[in-house]
Order: sequence, then structure tokens, then C-alpha cells
Amino acid sequence: MDNSRTMEIAVGAFVAAGLAAAFVLAMQVSNITAFQRAEGYTVDAYFQNVGGLRERAPVSLSGVQIGRVSAIDLDPDRFEARVELTIRSQYDDLPSDTAARVRTSGLLGEQYVSLQPGGMPDSLGPGDEITLTQSALVLEEIVGQFLYEQSGGDGQ
Repeated sequence: MDNSRTMEIAVGAFVAAGLAAAFVLAMQVSNITAFQRAEGYTVDAYFQNVGGLRERAPVSLSGVQIGRVSAIDLDPDRFEARVELTIRSQYDDLPSDTAARVRTSGLLGEQYVSLQPGGMPDSLGPGDEITLTQSALVLEEIVGQFLYEQSGGDGQ
């Protein structure tokens, strides 16, 4: 009887450890910030349209993730979307004329911010602003413009 009780406790502990590991893995995959380190410095970028960009979306350079979108809000003075990017500390030498663009991975995939480094010798620092930005391409606007041109909507 004592041996069977020990076996039950061991199996229960094993199952509990497996469930805990699965939970931690699920939190890592789902981009929950509490389970990820958000070390680095922040810079701001202003866009006329961010499309479906979300907080915690990747920030990439040459296809390599170097940070995350940490906040998105509307600037009341500019009437543009202010996107706060948290860049990992090891990438603290990005040129000050780096450009930012909202892109989509795949045809209808997740949106992310892609950075294109410039050639200036000085670097972006904490609190700096990326001035060269390109907004998201909105599929509805492209289709609407195409249909308008096809219908002869240019007034002729």
C-alpha cells in the first residue's frame, strides 16, 4: 500500500510539472510580455496609418527580430499614430536616419515594423524619433483605388 501511494504522488508531480511547462511554453509563444524580457531602449515613430499593427508586434531589421512594439497611441497634436518601439540593447548603433515601415508577413499575416538602416554616423538613442516612416498598405484602399480607375472615375 505504501509503494502504491508513493507511485501516485510521483505520477501526480510529473503531471503537474508537465502542465506547468506547457503553460510557460504557451505564454512564450503567445507573446505575453510578463513572461518575456523587455530590455532595451525605446524610440518613437509616427505613422499616418498603422493598419492592424498591435502592441508586442515584432520589430525587425533584415528579417531578424531586434525588438517589439511596446505602445501604440494617437498623438493629439499631429493626428498621427505614435508607435513606441523597444529595441534590444545590443542594437544600440542604429543610424539616426533609420527608416521604419509597417509591413505584413505573408499575404494576410501578422503586421510588424521593419527597419531599414540609413548611413548617418550618429546613432539612435533612447527617446529619439524615427522620422522616415512608411504607413501600412491597406488592402481596401488599394482595391478601391483599382476599382475607381477601372470604372473611369477620373472624370472622363
